[in-house]
Amino acid sequence: MWVLRGLRNGVLTTGWPGRPDVYANATRGPATVKPGPAAAALPAAEAARLCPVDAISADQDGGIRVDQGKCILCGRCVAARPDVFAWSADPHRATLTRPELVVPAAESPDALREVSDRLRVRTRALRRSVHLRHVDAGSDGSEEWEIMALLNPVYDIHRLGLFFTASPRHADILLVTGAGARGMAGPLRETYDAMPDPKVVIAVGTDAVGGGIVSPSYAVSGGVGDIVPVDVWLPGSPPSPFAILSALLTAVGRIPASAGPLTSAAAGDAR
Repeated sequence: MWVLRGLRNGVLTTGWPGRPDVYANATRGPATVKPGPAAAALPAAEAARLCPVDAISADQDGGIRVDQGKCILCGRCVAARPDVFAWSADPHRATLTRPELVVPAAESPDALREVSDRLRVRTRALRRSVHLRHVDAGSDGSEEWEIMALLNPVYDIHRLGLFFTASPRHADILLVTGAGARGMAGPLRETYDAMPDPKVVIAVGTDAVGGGIVSPSYAVSGGVGDIVPVDVWLPGSPPSPFAILSALLTAVGRIPASAGPLTSAAAGDAR
């Protein structure tokens, strides 16, 4: 019976990022600003009132910006002003600096290139077999479900040479979820210190990036970057498995940071 079911269903494992996947762009990402006159005409104060977590602000020129690292995907801005705001769909959302999550981008290309080059040099040895350690630093559990999905037959991260490990002494990448609970600061730092060099830290989700809707408070810090040095910032509440895969491949240099849709060369390298 199982053989017949397998023949009937075929291979369900995605070929992404080596091959396109229609579901990769189907998951709602953080809000973004649409280009055009509507955004320029919207008063900054009115736009800011649309966001319960202060992710919308004005830039120096009076334009509208969205901090995707704060966005909790509530949808208020998109529902109220669909002419100005939209959902991002590209799974390649991970960045190498926290300010780069503010869109439209404000960081200079030269500065971003320098950060990217430093990370690439540091992780040059991490290519074919990379081990991951996950730490929950005060999560609501949503990011954990997406991380667990990476192990199912649909995503199967083992095909990309990525493996979870229970010991930080065997880990190359530290995946951190949660708002940075103060009670987890010590264990998180101990895990980081126990990892051998070179090591990479990825803040997974809006809570890990900036503390989420519960920050600031007596219980949590302003995100995990206050506890350990973060190399890759991944927004989303929660980010999809495709976005997490993209962040992992960005961390080890298999795809460029803020790549957008993969080029054929990059896809071949990530395969």
